[in-house]
This record gives sequence, structure tokens and C-alpha cells, in this order.
Amino acid sequence: MTEQVMAAIDGSQFSTGVCDYAAWASLALGAPLTFLHVVDNHPQTAEADLSGNIGLGSREHLLEELSQLDEQRAKVAQEQGRLMLRAACERAVEDGVDDPGTRQRNGTLVETLAELQDEIRLLVLGKRGETAHQASEHLGSNLERVVRALHRPILMVPETFTQPQRVMLAFDGSKTTRKGVEMLAKSPLFNGIPVHVVIVGAETGDNRSQLDWALATLREAGHEAEGAIRAGEVEETLRAYQEENAIDLVVMGAYGHSRIRHLLVGSTTTAMLRRARGPVLLLR
Repeated sequence: MTEQVMAAIDGSQFSTGVCDYAAWASLALGAPLTFLHVVDNHPQTAEADLSGNIGLGSREHLLEELSQLDEQRAKVAQEQGRLMLRAACERAVEDGVDDPGTRQRNGTLVETLAELQDEIRLLVLGKRGETAHQASEHLGSNLERVVRALHRPILMVPETFTQPQRVMLAFDGSKTTRKGVEMLAKSPLFNGIPVHVVIVGAETGDNRSQLDWALATLREAGHEAEGAIRAGEVEETLRAYQEENAIDLVVMGAYGHSRIRHLLVGSTTTAMLRRARGPVLLLR
């Protein structure tokens, strides 16, 4: 089964960014591109509450009407989804992608992606979904659930595409981030893009040897690479380095026990992802 770049789109303003970053990744990786739209047909809680607020005699009649409304809503959602998928394909073709595919599923996004993950080489998701609050730092709950459930690289993107010029890898010498270095070294995704490897911690012999290994691995694969060891609080230190060096794409390992990977488990993770203005590639 061919692994592909899969891009999940909905009606949010992030769908344009998802389309463009997915097209960029598909072209860079030489991988097919598929757009996915999931129709969640769960009944609205407000309607269920309403049905309990009426007299017994008319309850069955109202429930029947509500059921019909749900069916109509599902049909409308499916048709809207088809239109979005068609528009996404047209945009991807304009970006240079040959013959992008589409899929439309009923269910939840997390369950659907879990079923499809064997086909996914890279998943592209918007920072927030259609139903998420519009505050700039709000992180869509779907994104958090997908990160926890999926064992594939996930590219979280903002609403506007910017061609990546400099990449930063948050590195701690762990198995996940060493795998990340090897993946970056082999992957055509970042060909020609300088990679900055950053360790947050003390200037120790172990940290220095870990950093030297990472830089050597990247340089041997033909990448321009530079590194730094910075002391400080993880999130603040990484964000400061990103701003100082005009980094426009961050690569991080998801989950684990070290300080950097622990970012993706609780409030601190979520803080790093929330405040990210550019794309973040999460590795599993």
C-alpha cells in the first residue's frame, strides 16, 4: 500500500494552509496527496435536551422531526465536504500536484485517522478545526487527540503557507529525537533547507557529543546544519532561539519522559503548540 501525504480539511480558515503545506510536502517527498474530509454525524446535544422539555404526547413526533433534521444536516455536510474536497484538489493542482485524491468518511476524525494510519506517510492538520474557538492561542481538541492516537509524523500548520527556509529540531538525545535526526537526514522534505539542532540543557560532555552526532549525521547526508546548547526553561528557550534565527518550521518528538518530549503530554506542550506561529512537525 502506497504511503501518502494525507491532509485533513474542514470548513475552518486553516484549510487553505493545510492545502498549500500538503501540496509542498507531497511535491518535496514525491508522495501522492490525498485530501480527507470527515463528517461527524453525532446528534447535537442541544436537540437532545430540547426533546426532554416537551410534553409526553408530542415527544415522539418531535424526535422524529429531529431525526429527519439530522439526516438533512448530514446530507448538507456531505455535500459541503465534497465541494471543499473539489476546491482543495483544484488548489493542489495549481500548486503543481498531479492527480490529488479525495476521501470522505462518516465518523470522528480521530477514529478515521487511526483506521487509515497505515496508508499515511505524513499527516497535515490545521492548528484549529472548524468548531474551535477563534482565540489565537486556542489549540483544536481534535489536534491534541490525533497527536495522542496516531503513530505517524504530523505537520501542524497555520492558516497561511510560507515556504520553509530554516528548520529547527528540538533535540535531547532520546530515541525519538535521534530517530528524528535520521529521518530528517534521509528525507527529501528538507533538501536545501538549513537545519538548526538545539539542545536545551547544560553544556556537558554528553550533550556536546549528542549534538556532534546529530550535526555529523545531517551533514553527511548533504544538509547544511548548525547546532546550539542553551540553558533555560524548555519552551521559552526554544521560542527565543526560533525568533533569533528566523526559524519558520519546528520539528519535535512527541511523548516520552525527557523534558522536550514531555512538552507534548501536559499543559506545557500544549503551550508550545498553541503559541507556534509557524508549522510544527511532530514525530512519533
